[in-house]
Amino acid sequence: MMKNYKYLFLLMLPFLLVSCITTKDVRYMQPNESLVINEEGLIPYNIPIYRITRNDILNLNIVTTPKGDAAQFYSTLNTSGANASGNGNISTLNQATARGGGGNSVFYFNGLKVDSNGDINVFGIGYIKAEGRTIEEVAQEIQTKVNENFQEGKSEVRLNTDGITYYILGDTETTGLTGEKVAHKNTLNITEALAMNGGLNKTIDKKNIVIHRKLPEGIKIAKIDLTREDVMNSPYYYVQNGDEIYLNTRAKSLNGLGKDPIQTLTTAVSVITTALSIYLLLKNL
Repeated sequence: MMKNYKYLFLLMLPFLLVSCITTKDVRYMQPNESLVINEEGLIPYNIPIYRITRNDILNLNIVTTPKGDAAQFYSTLNTSGANASGNGNISTLNQATARGGGGNSVFYFNGLKVDSNGDINVFGIGYIKAEGRTIEEVAQEIQTKVNENFQEGKSEVRLNTDGITYYILGDTETTGLTGEKVAHKNTLNITEALAMNGGLNKTIDKKNIVIHRKLPEGIKIAKIDLTREDVMNSPYYYVQNGDEIYLNTRAKSLNGLGKDPIQTLTTAVSVITTALSIYLLLKNL
């Protein structure tokens, strides 16, 4: 009997060796010699500047003094008229949030859409080139146009996207992260984005995170390794509006192995027990 157990262990050993996941596979940002730091021992920020692309939707607010007449000059699509409190914020466009099957419906119907020519049409001002430019550059041009109609310093243009909208998609339904996400922050890195959504489980291959980034010229595909700390030097470490983040599952996990030691052992014992049962059944026929 003892001899049979030895054979059983020898049969199980390959399963255990193949399915082993080390700490190097699951730990985030492990020390790496390639990490770039400055003279002060700090990791420099490598945050790419977001540039507007076609089909983006922008939110325009114009703030004037309490007695400003911007509401008389601009369409109600851009301004909603001075509020009752008289605090001067005459543009309250897209304040509501109504999310359903994707996106913000209020934002979609009321926002400034970047058309197929890469322009936005601001009623009362006209068409302004937006594609390929930063939010700040377009806002400054609108501000210049507004200053032509109002006393300089008596109005302020505020132009934004609807936060940082990004998408997480896993190739199995067990990730618990899949879906459209929105962060109302100025900057967002990928570890923050994942932490806000519960983090990654052990079945995800942290060394093979794929990002599709929308640029004015097209879509850029990149891969990052979250187990290396030098990922913080990558521009893809910072999430941009429209990013699609793909989480790949380890092949071992797809086979039912590598999730945790107990499950791996249980799977191995089940496979070997089934194989032995079939063998004994055939032998006795």
